[in-house]
This record gives sequence, C-alpha cells and structure tokens, in this order.
Amino acid sequence: MPFAPENTRFSFTLLWTLATCGGFLLSLLFIEVGDQPDVEVVEAAIGGFAIALPQGCLLKEPVFCIRWILSSLLGWSIITAIGIGAVGWIVPSTQILPLRILSGAIYGALGGLGIGLTQWLAIPQPVAWRWIFVSSVSWAVAVPVGSAVGMILHHLTQLFLGEVMGLAITWLLVGILTGMNAHKLRS
Repeated sequence: MPFAPENTRFSFTLLWTLATCGGFLLSLLFIEVGDQPDVEVVEAAIGGFAIALPQGCLLKEPVFCIRWILSSLLGWSIITAIGIGAVGWIVPSTQILPLRILSGAIYGALGGLGIGLTQWLAIPQPVAWRWIFVSSVSWAVAVPVGSAVGMILHHLTQLFLGEVMGLAITWLLVGILTGMNAHKLRS
C-alpha cells in the first residue's frame, strides 16, 4: 500500500523532502523553537512523530511505516533525554559563526547517529547499516549550514524568525540528503 508510486530516484527524493519539510512545518504547531534546554522529551517525540508520519507513508509496507514511526519517536526521545537535544528544533546560543558551525557539525552528527541507530531497527537488514551513516552525515552537514544561515538572517533582520528559517533550511537539507538514500528503503 505505498502512497508514492514506483518512481525514479529524483521524484522519490522530492517526495521525501516535501514530506520531511511538511512534517517540520506541522511540528511547529506543537513545538516552540528555542534554546537547547527549552525542548523537552515529550515535545521531541511529538516533533519526531510529525516528521516520521509523512515519511512513513512513502515507505512500501504498512508494517514498515509503523516501525519507522515508532523507531523515530524512540530516537528523538533518546537524543533529547541524553542531552544532545532535539537538533531540528533548537537554536544554538552562541553568536560566533565558527563555533556555531563546529558545534552544529558535532551535535548534528551525534543527533543523526542517534536517529539513524533507532531507525535502523525498522529497516530491512540488507540496507540498514548504511542508514546510520547516511543519517549521521546528513545531519552533520545540514545543522551547521542551517544554523549559519539562521544566524545571518537573524543578524540582518533582527527577527528570531531568521533562526526559524535556518532550521527550515536544516530540514530541507536533511530531506534532500536522506531522501537520496531513502528510496533504497522501498526495495
């Protein structure tokens, strides 16, 4: 019962990116974007659900969809509980660009590793191990880019909305980078 028809890698990546970004926008109805200590475990789980549900609808089997959602909830809850934070909804407190980029890469890689490890539980085993690497690298690239853009936009406009736009760019990049590999999860 796939919602996405059999399609090319590009069209699946586009659908995956739209699902990921749409889920992030939906999550903003429930999560207040803030500093790292501001996002609680329950909020991270709600946000994880908002992202995983549309992603899961693109996967091939209903059971896989349910496992994807549950493993994503687990991942977001764990990385938030252990102090890494809900990297897709937190804004770094530092206003020093090189530190923001470095900490974004580190926290992004750790957060992506945590999410990838728990999502690995839902993925059919022949391709599962690759997903951990894909998730970690995607977040390690996306968080510093989105964070830097958010800081610059915030500085230029003097509006916190600039930081939120940076988070949206983070999710856009994560959607694209993971989507280029998520099509393999359907086969």
